[in-house]
Amino acid sequence: FFLDWIEITLIILPLLAPVVSALGLDINGYGVVDNPELVWFVMLVAMALQTSFLTPPVGFALFYLKGVCPPNVKLSDIYKGVIPFILLQLLGLLILVFWPQLVLWLPATAYG
Repeated sequence: FFLDWIEITLIILPLLAPVVSALGLDINGYGVVDNPELVWFVMLVAMALQTSFLTPPVGFALFYLKGVCPPNVKLSDIYKGVIPFILLQLLGLLILVFWPQLVLWLPATAYG
């Protein structure tokens, strides 16, 4: 959550793609999706990036919201208000970790 999304997508993902491919994860690609482990990994990163938009110190969404709120709304109030949404994002991330087939079901249905 501490890096900006540009650095993650342009530097970290290309460095980690060969590592994830070499791990030999057994993820069902339904016979349609090439490199299902990479698709799953990129979706995990995307979910983590969505969560990072709601968490300090980067938290772009928090600062955008502060910019459009009335002056009497404090940033600490916004931080408290996004806690349930952060928990939902983390729950979704855990679901994707434990059931990687959820990531690949839609592309396999659409293209299979």
